[in-house]
Parts: sequence; C-alpha cells; structure tokens
Amino acid sequence: MDNAIWGALAGVVVVAAVVASVALRAGGRLGTPSQRTTYETLHTASQAAPGLRGGLTRASAQEAVPHLQRLLGGGVVLADRSGILAVNGIDPEHSALLEEPLAATLESGTVHVLSTRELTCDDSLCALQGGVVVPLLVDGHVVGALGTVATVASSTLSRLATEVARFVSTQLELAQLERERSRADRAELRFLRAQIAPHFVYNALSAIESFIRSDPERARELLVGFADFTRYSFQSRGQFVTMAEELRLVDTYLDLERARFGDRLSVTMRVAPKVLSVMLPSLVIQPLVENAVRHGLEPSERPGTLSVAITDEGNEAAVRIDDDGVGTDPLHLLQALSGTDSSDAVGLHNVDERLRAVFGEEYGLRIRSAPGAGTTVTLRIPKRPVATTAD
Repeated sequence: MDNAIWGALAGVVVVAAVVASVALRAGGRLGTPSQRTTYETLHTASQAAPGLRGGLTRASAQEAVPHLQRLLGGGVVLADRSGILAVNGIDPEHSALLEEPLAATLESGTVHVLSTRELTCDDSLCALQGGVVVPLLVDGHVVGALGTVATVASSTLSRLATEVARFVSTQLELAQLERERSRADRAELRFLRAQIAPHFVYNALSAIESFIRSDPERARELLVGFADFTRYSFQSRGQFVTMAEELRLVDTYLDLERARFGDRLSVTMRVAPKVLSVMLPSLVIQPLVENAVRHGLEPSERPGTLSVAITDEGNEAAVRIDDDGVGTDPLHLLQALSGTDSSDAVGLHNVDERLRAVFGEEYGLRIRSAPGAGTTVTLRIPKRPVATTAD
C-alpha cells in the first residue's frame, strides 16, 4: 500500500464509520478490492484510536498495540521515557534487545533502523531479520517511540512504520487537545473537530479511489494533499495563522474537490501580495469556500464557478467569495448566522462569531443570496497585531 495512505489516516478515523455505513446501505458489500482494502485499513485504525486518545500511558498503549500490529504486520512495542509500556508479538528476549534502540530514539528524536546484529538472540533459528524504531511527536516534542520487527528487512517496513507513527502522534496530539480544552474557547474546539465532515472525507476518498487505476500518480498526489488537509485541520497550535497559510489550505481543499467535480467546477482566485502576511483566526476562509461548494454549487445541475478575491484595502484585507450556485433564502441565512439552523454543518455561525469576538462587532460576515441567484460572502480582516496563542 502506498505510504501516503497512512498520512491520510491522521486524525480521520471517523472515516471507517462512514465507509461502514455505506457498506451497510449497499447490503454489506464493498465492491472493489481497493474499497475493501481502504475499509479494512481504516477500520483497524479506528480501533487503535480510542486507546491513544487517552494519551501515552501503559493502559492506552496496551489497548492500542494489538491494532497497531495488524497495521504493521509485525511485532510492535510502544515506549516512553520511563521504559516499555506495551508489547505485542515480540518475545521477552527481543523486547529486552529493543530497550537500547528505543532509548536512543527517545533521546535523539530520529528514526533508528535495526540491523540483524541488534536483533541477534540465543535462538539459532530466529526468524527476525529487521526492524525500525520511530519517534512519536506531540507539538514537535518527542514523547515516545514506536518499534516494530519483522522477518524481512526492507525499506518498506521503515516507511510503513514512519506513517503509522505519524498516525499515533496525531492521536496523541488530539489527546493533548482534549486535556487543554478547559483553557481554550469551547466553540473553537468544536469547530476544529467538525472541520473534516464525514461527507467530505467520503467524497474525497471516493475521488481518490477513482484515480487509483487510471492515474496512480494523481491518486498519490491527492492522498498527500488529503493528509496535509487533515493535519492542518486538527493541529493543536495557536489559533492564528497568516493569510498565506490559510490560502494553502483552501488550495488543497479545492484540489480535492476539483478531482471530484472535474469540469463541473471552475475556480478563480485573485490575491493581493500585500495581504499574504496578514494574521487571521485559523479555519476562517476554508469553511466559507467549503460552504459555497457544498451548499451552492454541488446541488446545481449545471457547471458552476467559484471566485475568491482578497484585496488590500489599506488598513484591512477584504475577502470576497462568490459562487453562481443555487443560492438560498435570506431567512435561512439569518438562521445559519444565528446558529439556529442545524444544517449549517460547515460553521457560518462559528466563523461569524469568532471574527466578531477577535476583531469587534463590525467585523462579522456579510452574506448576500437569493434562490437561483448564487451567494456572495464578504469579510474584512484588520491589519493589526493579534495574540498568536489560544491560552
């Protein structure tokens, strides 16, 4: 399996439930081999995730390692600076041999490829030929290490272990986010968790699956983009980013959607260079673009156009997002902005609320729409220093 698939797993284990529900609606049948492989991998990842969401402890490691072993196909060990926390599929003698490489990786933060000599034991018939130890990172800090051994030494094992370690690290970052929720704005946390909606995950993976046979390189590029998108959306860093960072997320999202819509979706983007360094709350523009695609263009039976324009207005950056989709009733917009419309899945209310809370009441969203007339969303971002942490 392409190692980019493992990057796409990060933080999105909810996909397994989505794919499972699709299978049930289809009578329990997942038609193609690639669909079955995707389901089995994501289902296994979803089983490993709950334990890891408790942080890296002995109990959580013991709960997760059986599922991680299934992902890796070889023996697995998890450790932190106190020592080995859990082992599955590795005998006590080889577990002891791994203690030194695990400690070295915890100290250096680098991947350690195990040689046959390091795995030599008293058993002359020992089948283990290779292994690798990979650091587990949370916010750039080494918090643990994942080790795996196998009967065949190959570069594939190293790449696979690295991607699984990234998945584990993301779950541990989410665990830290949970622990810090009392210090962060609850609406912001709910918003971050809601960004990767099940409908988008399933649509994106379906689009990627359609390229696997016809254009494998394009499928790989989309998987890498999907992984980047999920990592950004679940990051537990400061709540402010530059305009350039936010627009990179928008571009990644649109690339995934263009793969799905093909010629049905046309996108134009105009950005003044002077606004690229402007700071704004993270995940503000991307949800508005997603809202335009999902609620404006997707329901339309004809090809649609999305336009994003960001201009320099002196002391402010002006953002305008237009779509020529189906539009909506103004009453629905009022309900969405007030938070009383539960179908507003991509968070118009939350974006509007955060903008007003950060910059002032005059900086909320302005939306113009009517049935059949498309939708225009505008907002302004002041060019002034802002706090860059969520504390």
